[in-house]
Amino acid sequence: MKCDCILAGVGGQGVLSIAAIIAQAAAAEGLGVRQSEVHGMAQRGGAVLAHLRISDGPIAGDLVPQGAADLIISMEPLESLRYVRWLSPEGALITAVEPFVNIPAYPDPDDLKTAIASFPVQRTVEALALAKEAGLSRAVNMVMVGASSPFLPIGAETLENIIAAQFVAKDPAIAEANIKAFRLGRAQNN
Repeated sequence: MKCDCILAGVGGQGVLSIAAIIAQAAAAEGLGVRQSEVHGMAQRGGAVLAHLRISDGPIAGDLVPQGAADLIISMEPLESLRYVRWLSPEGALITAVEPFVNIPAYPDPDDLKTAIASFPVQRTVEALALAKEAGLSRAVNMVMVGASSPFLPIGAETLENIIAAQFVAKDPAIAEANIKAFRLGRAQNN
């Protein structure tokens, strides 16, 4: 078993937190994990990219080969399309629908939705609305972990345990809101 993932977004959206939580959950289930990150101009709203490779056997390197990703998880639609050359023909594209307009010539959101809808396995998620429903608008990234969780070789309970451990030291209420955001995102696949 192997699951190669590309995680994409813009600085400040929590891409690296998503990668860390998924990696910790995979390790907790005894799976091998390799990860690589590109921060770019993340602090100025620039692109953030993480390669995450999960396997029950040896993993040759940190980077997902182009055309081999089983999953792209994106925090915004343009970033999801920026990395589709990594997606395998059978891979899944999961993206938040809310655009992060950080460039003057940002494409029309309807054009982005049309392009995303052309992929055989794709999900668009109203991530901000679900995070607000969970009680914490900053939990958009945990909504996206939930939305992508059915495509990961990791149990939902393990992911929830890692999310709880990550946030409980800050505040138990924050941990609970993040778990609720995860569950709301996961429910988008039913």
